[in-house]
Amino acid sequence: MKNRNTKQVVGVGLFTAIVVVLQLLGSFIKLGPFSISLVLVPIVVGAALYGYKAGAWLGFVFGLAVLLSGDAALFMTINVPGTLITVLAKGTLAGLLSGLCYKLVEKFNPTLAVTVSAVVCPIVNTGVFLLGCVVFFMDTIEGWAAASGYASAGAYLVVAMVGFNFLLELLANILLGPVIVRLIGLGKKN
Repeated sequence: MKNRNTKQVVGVGLFTAIVVVLQLLGSFIKLGPFSISLVLVPIVVGAALYGYKAGAWLGFVFGLAVLLSGDAALFMTINVPGTLITVLAKGTLAGLLSGLCYKLVEKFNPTLAVTVSAVVCPIVNTGVFLLGCVVFFMDTIEGWAAASGYASAGAYLVVAMVGFNFLLELLANILLGPVIVRLIGLGKKN
């Protein structure tokens, strides 16, 4: 039992470091004002390997790294509490729900469980971001939409703010998550 706990602490610590490094390095890859995030992949993998609590932790660390990297600076100038709630909730819930979905599906098919988690994570991350935008920043986003020539703030949110980034996150998770978990599983057998 002690050996298993040590492995889990070390594994979660390693994934925590990976999340921070990927977020900080990823903050240099921009699509408009937003960074392209590949950080959800280690959150999915960590949640699959170490459970939903680890997933929630890794998502929370992702949120902290977003705040520290300056990726949320534009929103911080508009509404600090709204930014903190949105950024921390989106990461934490993405990791938590990804881990819970993995746990529910794993008993039927572990590969399918990772794939489901890989889909759930970016959906929750983006969904909570959009919800936070609507609740805390809608007046500002309506102004941005009008200035950018969009007929509605909703279209601006979906197309300009999350569209491409969401698709990239979803594709990266679906392609990399199951492969990485399988490779780690093969390594454990040897």
